[in-house]
Amino acid sequence: MTSFNRRDFLGGVVATGTALAASTLPLAKAQQTPPSEEHPKPEAEAGNAAPLIDFRYAPALRQTAFCFPDDPHKSLVSHTGQLLYQFSGGSWEYVFDLKVGFALHGMQAPKAIHQQIQGPGLPILRTVLEYDRASMALTTFATNDGAEGRVDNVLIEVTPNSNERVNLEPVLDFETAQRFDLDDKNGVFTVVDRKSKEVLLVGRALGSPLPAATSEWQIRDVGDRKQQFTLRHGQATKVAPYRAFIRFPQAKQDAAALAAGLADPEHCLERCRGFWKSWPAFRSPVAWTVPDEQGHFVEACARNILQAREVRDGKLTFQVGPTCYRGLWVVDGNFILEAARYLGYDKDAEEGLRTTWAKQQSSGQVIAGGGLEHWKDTAIPLLTLVRQCELSQDWSLLRELEPQVLKALGFLRSLQARAKAEGSALGRYGLLPRGMADGGIAGPYDELTNTVWTLAGLKAMAEAAEQQKMEGLKDARTFYTELSAAFLNAAAQEMRRHEGGFDYLPMLLKSDSQWELPDPWDRPHPQSAQWALSHAIFPGRIFDPQHPIARGHARLMQAVTREDIPAETGWVRHEGVWGYNSAFVAEVYLWLEMKQAAHETFIGFLNHASPQYCWREEQPLQHALVSSYIGDMPHNWASAECIRYVRHMLALEDGTHLRLLAGVTGAELAPQKEFVLAGTPTRFGRLDLRLEPLDRGQGWRLEFARMPGPAPEKISLPGTLGGGFHFTRTEGASSRVEGNAVTIDAGASRWTAFWKA
Repeated sequence: MTSFNRRDFLGGVVATGTALAASTLPLAKAQQTPPSEEHPKPEAEAGNAAPLIDFRYAPALRQTAFCFPDDPHKSLVSHTGQLLYQFSGGSWEYVFDLKVGFALHGMQAPKAIHQQIQGPGLPILRTVLEYDRASMALTTFATNDGAEGRVDNVLIEVTPNSNERVNLEPVLDFETAQRFDLDDKNGVFTVVDRKSKEVLLVGRALGSPLPAATSEWQIRDVGDRKQQFTLRHGQATKVAPYRAFIRFPQAKQDAAALAAGLADPEHCLERCRGFWKSWPAFRSPVAWTVPDEQGHFVEACARNILQAREVRDGKLTFQVGPTCYRGLWVVDGNFILEAARYLGYDKDAEEGLRTTWAKQQSSGQVIAGGGLEHWKDTAIPLLTLVRQCELSQDWSLLRELEPQVLKALGFLRSLQARAKAEGSALGRYGLLPRGMADGGIAGPYDELTNTVWTLAGLKAMAEAAEQQKMEGLKDARTFYTELSAAFLNAAAQEMRRHEGGFDYLPMLLKSDSQWELPDPWDRPHPQSAQWALSHAIFPGRIFDPQHPIARGHARLMQAVTREDIPAETGWVRHEGVWGYNSAFVAEVYLWLEMKQAAHETFIGFLNHASPQYCWREEQPLQHALVSSYIGDMPHNWASAECIRYVRHMLALEDGTHLRLLAGVTGAELAPQKEFVLAGTPTRFGRLDLRLEPLDRGQGWRLEFARMPGPAPEKISLPGTLGGGFHFTRTEGASSRVEGNAVTIDAGASRWTAFWKA
């Protein structure tokens, strides 16, 4: 085993007033330092991953939101068409106190179940249950008319698989401790909670004679927590399917309010379609054009984020999901708010930022969904605040919140003193105290995630304070310098050798007893909780791109890749994947100029979504026999990461360096369709980009325009685009070829670049 050289390790960071500030150097200078022999550049550049977005790794168990933006009624439908209501807890085992399923009476269960969403921006779900003799189609959607109020709707259609006429009896299965009573008047049936007298549903069969007697409708007990409602029997042919329309009031409406809509489900459907067709995924001046499935994902992710959002206690809250993460998580929120800016939701993002800072306690600590010992939650809002000011080009909010920033800095400093007083290994290093790591390691333990995220927050605030000449915040730089030096000293001693022949930094200290648990099954993995280190690398940029920690992290993520993404990185330690964690890694690869690895990992991330364009937090590998599902779905940190990666693929802010088309590969160019970012906000002002094919596929043209804002020190383009197109010239600005990169005159605000086959 090769020994670890502490001198080389510390030498991997170029000092510019602080031990970790090398990432402020222009990339060309940073690359003059060759990587250490022990940390060669990772080798994931061969295109051997799934080239297509085909949902090959979609979770088998899934749920989709079909509610409206900012809707207090977070309606969900499962992959079987079951409606899921009254979520009452759990992140490992989900508990919905009311589930309503649909089936056909008889001996058989469905042979197959298929589900489609009507469009990425149109959450109307069609679920088809295939039986031997017929197919049962469920169309699930929401309405919110002024006269009716908020309603969930299910249109049932049963069609024979042959030309014969079939007899059938649809049933509704209720999984709940509630007990219901049935009322039937003139063919309209109403199911009412026996205790509260609230209406659960109203419905009717369509296109058939009315029932002769009430007794033809039945509710019966079929188990301890199960009841079954049998609809009136009927017949169906291919020409005349059996149809019934069921409506579920969400705002405690009475049956009369919904009865009028029962006769015309198509009209209700059109009202739903009309809303979503007029709903904009982007707000002016922002507009994107992204072709094919990547574009569909962006639109769907914008919808996912707004469906989960909610006004809570009078504050607009960008929530992570509709069930166990129906609330504010600070780290998730950082990236969701950045995605909101990228979509053009500027006012909303500012409100969301204020909601985050409203979680600050009198001590200066910020406490939200992560809990008391998620110390990083006090540092992350520093970076969030800076990023939101950059994107808005308005620093007045930083000045307004300066007193709260000072309180946060004071609390973080007190943590460092607390760790020293406790005499822990972290305290001896001069780091933050034992805390909650998250991402596969709980707490409180001797871990590094809180320290590395604090470094990212301090660095962002130090640079912003210096740029804005805010003397009152100068301690951010002092504290960053001290903490980064302590961290580097600790990291040099905590690095480990991987069996793959490279060194990496684990997030749990060597002295922690978890590494020595009697059963290896219970021990953490090297990749456990590495999520925070991904963020410290990018967007935190606390390391030089060639630093052993950054390179070791990339090597580790490659070493554990399965199903095209890093595996066993989160709470599911055995044969599971934390899907959107892979998007963090894709961003790291992109920043490290590992374009192909970034692309393959991002496509792997997309392929772990459901065909309804949403993600479960963690899921088993496809052939696992020991794994489980964890977390919310739709999970909107995942949605935010999709939006962020596509934006950064086209326009990546790397400190003072603007890297354009840094993630565009041949796969993006193959459809020969244009990409457009209009009005996209950056720390350099808003940008307009248009990348379009030329000469019947023989070339590409990039049109660039930058609105007022601080000029970047450097603008670069790839010298070879998509592997087969070579840079030829620019119009409107001077350019210089440097290896496989092209540097554009950063002072020019409008220009055009060309590539030819």
